Amino acid sequence: MSMITSTAWVPRGFAAPFPNKYKFDEEEFERIAALAKLQLDDAQEDLEKAEAAEKDKASSKKSKKEEAAAKDDDASDIEIDDDLKEYDLEHYDDTDEEAGEGQSMGMFGDVKSLAYYESNKDDPYITLQEEGASDDEEREELQILATDNLLLAAKVEDELAHLEVYVYEDAVDNLYVHHDIMLPAIPLCVEWLDCPVSKPSVDKDSAANFVAIGTFDPDIEIWDLDTVDCMYPNAILGYGGDPENQGGEKKKKDRKRKRSKKANDEYHVDAVLALAANRKHRNLLASGSADKTIKLWDLHTAKCAQSYSYHTDKVCSLAWHAVESTVLLSGSYDRTAAIADMRAPGELPTRVGVESDIETVRWDPHNPNNFFVSTENGIVHYFDVRKASKDPSASKSIWQLQAHDESVSSFDLNPVIPGFMVTGSTDKTVKVWDISATGPSLVVSRDFDVGKVFSTQFAPDKAVAFRVAVAGSKGTMHVWDTSTNSGVRKAFAQRVPELNTAAEDKPEDRIVGINDEESSEDGEDDDDEEDSDEDGSGQEDGESMDED
Repeated sequence: MSMITSTAWVPRGFAAPFPNKYKFDEEEFERIAALAKLQLDDAQEDLEKAEAAEKDKASSKKSKKEEAAAKDDDASDIEIDDDLKEYDLEHYDDTDEEAGEGQSMGMFGDVKSLAYYESNKDDPYITLQEEGASDDEEREELQILATDNLLLAAKVEDELAHLEVYVYEDAVDNLYVHHDIMLPAIPLCVEWLDCPVSKPSVDKDSAANFVAIGTFDPDIEIWDLDTVDCMYPNAILGYGGDPENQGGEKKKKDRKRKRSKKANDEYHVDAVLALAANRKHRNLLASGSADKTIKLWDLHTAKCAQSYSYHTDKVCSLAWHAVESTVLLSGSYDRTAAIADMRAPGELPTRVGVESDIETVRWDPHNPNNFFVSTENGIVHYFDVRKASKDPSASKSIWQLQAHDESVSSFDLNPVIPGFMVTGSTDKTVKVWDISATGPSLVVSRDFDVGKVFSTQFAPDKAVAFRVAVAGSKGTMHVWDTSTNSGVRKAFAQRVPELNTAAEDKPEDRIVGINDEESSEDGEDDDDEEDSDEDGSGQEDGESMDED
């Protein structure tokens, strides 16, 4: 089994040109010990138990040998054949210490005479010395250019969970894994952070390159993307990151207590399904969980600042308002999307209701009064926040679109080009939509052979505004340059005039992956496919749009 559950782009210019190599020194050991004291204490107890068991085993073995020696003394009078004496079979099982100065009678009896060198360079018999890569070569391999984007992918391979950090070089159509981060459980959501976390020597207002990862475990891990081969996260948000829960001077029975399974105001007690970083108040991170709560974290202190419990089922998607930076949009399996001001935790939020479980919510980046909601029934709703009320059943959408036959597991709005929407579904297709004043119309539909689509995200930079990252249940990642599609150029190129020439210069289908074998197979021209997809009404194969 291999799948990518979530992705996130890193804007250009935030990644360090030369990432640091991880160093496990005394300071790092103290940091890890402070973050994971409970685990270390438990490991120490396990080690003590193992040592005690080993001593008992050694003592038992010694007693058996003493008994065997006594039997040998009793049998010393037995005459041994002269032909067998030279093999000294009486001491065949003795260790080297028991055998004294005599030569071992094992298969490799003269192995003690072999010299061992910690480094091959010290061995005079090895004339071909290993030539490792120089520091300059290693730095060059890790280098990230200012024109490169990082692309983060939460991945599961068999029983191994990790975060893959890709480098996307748009100019040369190259996508490769730069490094990866091992995770304790299956990752469910990823959010890039530009705020330094748990680095006291760094100015809190400075730019940074971190990532927050939510998994099936209730804790949220924060990792530094500019450090390669890290052993432990920079911070943990939740029960596991609170020193008061890590034991300290408490009794062992207190350390062994299990965390509460009941929802509380301090930490999540179930899987973390959604994360959203506040781009204006950079130290704020919102998280939604299967425990039905939303929590607001202060990244400067790694503590929960506030907890909200206005949903009645799992909270699966979050989005901060681009203008009103304290307003949070949340989607839940209770079939409602809530709009709440985080400064008023005691006030009931306004809501809108939909026909089935919500998958994803997004604000319209080009119209701050409107937002989108996708559902497991394959429908995308478009709401006006000014028409939302306390009663979710009373709110009506501006329009709703049957975008896919199955769940719309992901969708995104282009941050640069107005009206440019991409949707991905468990029906394994990705679709591009043109959202005009009258509603959405289909531009193109594609199957990228990534399995069920779990993530579709536009690149954040203007220079790569037409790029979409697509990933899914087959564990593969593709970056699609949608400007190479004639239907996309026709619909959106005029909205970004400075990109017109570049789009016309690239008529071929352009898809970049780890193995670049997906582009234009058998010389097929995608224009034929576009002609069949575009009908000007947005209705294809039973797709429909309703306007209220």
